[in-house]
Amino acid sequence: MSVQERKERERASRERLILATARELAEQQGWDAVTTRRLAERIEYSQPVLYSHFRGKREIIGAVALEGATEMAAAVRAAAAAADGPHARVSAIARAYLDFAARNPAVYDAMFQLDGGLAFASEDTPEPLKDAFAALLESLGEVAGEGVHPGLFTEVFWAALHGLATLTRARRLPSEDTERRTALLVDRLAVL
Repeated sequence: MSVQERKERERASRERLILATARELAEQQGWDAVTTRRLAERIEYSQPVLYSHFRGKREIIGAVALEGATEMAAAVRAAAAAADGPHARVSAIARAYLDFAARNPAVYDAMFQLDGGLAFASEDTPEPLKDAFAALLESLGEVAGEGVHPGLFTEVFWAALHGLATLTRARRLPSEDTERRTALLVDRLAVL
């Protein structure tokens, strides 16, 4: 292995450590607790080393959001693949999405609530964000209904899931009714 390859591997390892530490700290104490100083202390590198990877907290949030999008896409695809039939797939997708949001609140915030400097719904949208939407579209498009644009249907379904996730987490909706809400969403929106 060349010196350059070793340096690149070490750099990638440091970057993964920074992101994992930021995620851990955000999940434990919220994003306000994630500062470059605290991250540098926790990973035992200087702040200049941290800044050699990310220009600041905003870029870290953006990188966490991209990781989260990749993880969410995988969870949605796995749920869809394990389900039998369109109704079961849509229901499994909805549950996987809501479960991801509930299990990873800080990551979900990085993806949708915080400014990570990422562009959505534009030419500049990073590939992991496009892929997360594509993971939803792959199965939701088949239940959009006649004459309904699959992408538009997926946006509406995604918005409804996001609303359920956000309102439940904020305790605006009682969590014990999550399953009933999910079933209602699937039954009313997905034309089978």
